[in-house]
Amino acid sequence: MIKQRYDPELFALPEAVTGGQHVVATYFLQTPAETDIVKRCLGFATEQTTGTWVDVPGETCELRCEHAAKLVGLTEIPDYETGLPGVECTRSFIVRLAFPWVNFGDSFPMLLSTIPGNISFGFPVKLVDVEFPDVFLAKFQGPKFGIQGIRQLLGVRDRPLLNNMIKPCTGFPPEVGAELVYQAAAGGVDVIKDDELLGGSPEFSPLERRVETYMQAIARADAEKGEKTLYTVNVTDRVDRLRDNALRAIRAGANALMVNYVATGLSALRALAEDPQIDVPILGHATAGGSMIVSPYSGISAHLVMAKLPRLAGADIVNDLVPYGKLPILKSKYLRIAHICRGQLGQLKPTFPNAVAGVYPGNVPNVVADLGAECILGAGGGIHAHPMGPRAGATAMRQAIDAALQGVPLEEAAVGQAELRAAVETWGVWREESLGLFARLR
Repeated sequence: MIKQRYDPELFALPEAVTGGQHVVATYFLQTPAETDIVKRCLGFATEQTTGTWVDVPGETCELRCEHAAKLVGLTEIPDYETGLPGVECTRSFIVRLAFPWVNFGDSFPMLLSTIPGNISFGFPVKLVDVEFPDVFLAKFQGPKFGIQGIRQLLGVRDRPLLNNMIKPCTGFPPEVGAELVYQAAAGGVDVIKDDELLGGSPEFSPLERRVETYMQAIARADAEKGEKTLYTVNVTDRVDRLRDNALRAIRAGANALMVNYVATGLSALRALAEDPQIDVPILGHATAGGSMIVSPYSGISAHLVMAKLPRLAGADIVNDLVPYGKLPILKSKYLRIAHICRGQLGQLKPTFPNAVAGVYPGNVPNVVADLGAECILGAGGGIHAHPMGPRAGATAMRQAIDAALQGVPLEEAAVGQAELRAAVETWGVWREESLGLFARLR
């Protein structure tokens, strides 16, 4: 068995994996010093493709050659060569496995069954990246609208968009929400979003009535401000209700949709995005995704959960947590998410990163400095908790965006702009010590 674990058909040079027939997964794992790491990794390769803990007669050399994963990268950090620092040390590795994608095709359920798969149960291992060849990416439609399509719908070309999540999150009737929608949209919001906790068609907020009431409020606001507003109605529900919810929302006048894709599954998001009858943009929300990403030793890296996979599934907008807000994320991770949303990924259109989770006028300059104009700024409490009300809160956000694009300090821009001045006086301008604003969650 050990000899077969070192089979050259399983332990390959990366140069041997050519022709676009493999998806390459990169993992981080730690082991005790005495672990036979090559045996461990080749055990992973067979466990997730053709074999199990013991050799079986049907796992022939021919079968492994065509369908087994191949170990194409094994790097220890630090890169020990002649000895270990001690018998009690923990060793850290970057492992790369090349999976024949013919095993799972363009199926998200089978992709996730294979690449994180069973090894996510038994070992402290984290999936940190997946590389898809163009021939594989060609099987996915990706975003129907993407960044440029959404800009064309709104007629906004030269600045970040402004998104507002209606607060409170849930529990109120459509008539109450409609007034908040009107105020935020009239103040300058480009995209109104249901909170992720208000989904489907709860009894207190039936889907059609919510859409009709909100879209009437948006029409009033658009007539006043001379701009357009999208409303991403959250249609998240049981999977068998999802498409019906989406079509009912569109018939009621919705001009965008929202799906909690971690909760429903990436395939559910993809089914909506690729449906020709669903001709509006889709915002993908990763709520519950934190359960996959926060451990440094296990799970799946944030940029896969929040950018690469939902972009393949067809999300036109995805949320990107900011390092200046209420939820902790490394700046490098937040930037990586934005890069993957907007960078070249086969033929797929770019996805709009929506910077969220504690965005308010005081940290707008930081986000704009990081992401430039090709982003959305998503503010909830930073609009609805403004001391002058949500309309002023939205206006203050737009004023902060304009100031950031012009390179004008917020304190200076606030002079003569009452809405921005009130926001700065209430919450200040973001600095490290201003994390105290979010002490309730941090």
